[in-house]
Amino acid sequence: MQRQVALIKKSLFDQGYLDEQFMELEELQDDANPNFVEEVATLYFKDSIRLINSIDQALERGSFDFNRLDNYMHQFKGSSTSIGASKVKTECTMFREYCRVGNAEGCLRIFQQVKKEHATLRKKLEHYFQLARQAGPKETARRSK
Repeated sequence: MQRQVALIKKSLFDQGYLDEQFMELEELQDDANPNFVEEVATLYFKDSIRLINSIDQALERGSFDFNRLDNYMHQFKGSSTSIGASKVKTECTMFREYCRVGNAEGCLRIFQQVKKEHATLRKKLEHYFQLARQAGPKETARRSK
């Protein structure tokens, strides 16, 4: 079971879903707080859903306040960076660039990709954390070698 958890984590890195920031979070996890990373990820997904909904609402209005959209995405990118959500962070950067140049069509198109990468990461991390819990706290607190 622990080997399966390690392989799933490795695939998340190999596929570019996570970066080294995720490992730094895992280094903060210890016996006193064995679910630290999962709790941080849960907070990330809760907050990011709020931001996604705010961006969705702003885009649906059709008036494209690029400063407001950029501010929302700046928050989303910061949160994504803090947990090591590499693909989501990359898409957020692209969205912000479209805001900077005032490209509404680009914002709409890339936002669909942001949501797709976010949903994919959520599903993959939920699976990873579920298996990590089954394997026991030792594996979730250790960096794979």
